[in-house]
Amino acid sequence: MSSVRDRFLRYVRVETTSCEANECCPSTPGQKILGDMLVKEMREMGVQDARMDENGYVYGSIPAKGMPDAPAIGLIAHMDTSDAVPGPTSPQVIPFYDGGVIRLQNGVEISGFDFLPELKGQELIVTSGDSVLGADDKAGVAEIMTLCERMLAPDAPEHGRICVAFTPDEEIGRGADRFDIKGFGADFAYTVDGDALGELEYECFNAASCVVKITGISIHPGNAKNQMINASLVAMEFAGMLPPWERPEHTEGYEGFYHLTEMTGNEEKAELRYILRDHDRSKLEAKKAMMNTACEVLNKRYGAGTVVLELKDTYRNMKEIVEQYPEILERAKTAFSANGVEPIVQPIRGGTDGALLSFKGLPCPNLSTGGYNFHGRKELIPVPAMEKMVEVLVTLISL
Repeated sequence: MSSVRDRFLRYVRVETTSCEANECCPSTPGQKILGDMLVKEMREMGVQDARMDENGYVYGSIPAKGMPDAPAIGLIAHMDTSDAVPGPTSPQVIPFYDGGVIRLQNGVEISGFDFLPELKGQELIVTSGDSVLGADDKAGVAEIMTLCERMLAPDAPEHGRICVAFTPDEEIGRGADRFDIKGFGADFAYTVDGDALGELEYECFNAASCVVKITGISIHPGNAKNQMINASLVAMEFAGMLPPWERPEHTEGYEGFYHLTEMTGNEEKAELRYILRDHDRSKLEAKKAMMNTACEVLNKRYGAGTVVLELKDTYRNMKEIVEQYPEILERAKTAFSANGVEPIVQPIRGGTDGALLSFKGLPCPNLSTGGYNFHGRKELIPVPAMEKMVEVLVTLISL
């Protein structure tokens, strides 16, 4: 029987960074490589219907044992990783964390985080400092796979039908687009895609994406007076018209934000890419209106068509769906508490496949993986937290 630790170390070495610029599904070939690995491992442990479809979605199920009338429960994690720090992952193991500064191989230091003192004495997995670790969400993948092996063992507790899925391209907002809910077969599900151990989340942002395209007029700078329109400078003006206190680095809890994710440009063409987030739908609409106002002001200043916006809604706050099913939240709270973990019910400052799946008819709150500092070089995960999450999932399924 493989440990969750060993599975995780094996999975993170497979390069699965998704790419928004690619229209294919999955957006990168490494995701199917990992999918093939998972299907092979599931079949070897006895998941007879393990399969991957043409879009890179991996599915499998475990029949009920002694509880034929229990609900069919789904567990979902995503195989892709963030492109925030692209590149192959080289995981590093700290067998015993001494509580001090963690120095990664490339010189990056991890220190000053409130959670670090709680991890003293634990085995940690970190990066070399050259990429993300990929605990988001390969920790969830490893925990679900370990759960499957546990529930197929002869001494497994009684349980209802277990439905498992691993999705591609969650990080670029497409993870639920081609999900086969009917074929999946669950009555309700949980994504295992959260952070610190104990998190239980059923509120997420309402989300939109925005591309700002600016067309300037390029003229030799020696003859530019009253003629040149520098697209890059117009882009800077646009960014400066948005409230700086509503950026991610200045917000928390239920506070929404405008987040500039990418900028390119020269004198003639420039482009800004934003994501907009707010738990309150009306406040997200106000942010979209602010973007339109900035566009209108600049077009009056520089001429019609100088600035063009492309706004697109990406997902909604799943609270309005999941709160209709309080029993699935209570099941998760009970599973955490039964394993000595205090449930931390809080809003997600992000999104999961569960948001879109909930609106498609599959109620799907989110559970922790045990990791910290996702989407960055300082990402880490304690091995005991992953092991504890496996125990939580065993209890969740067998209640």
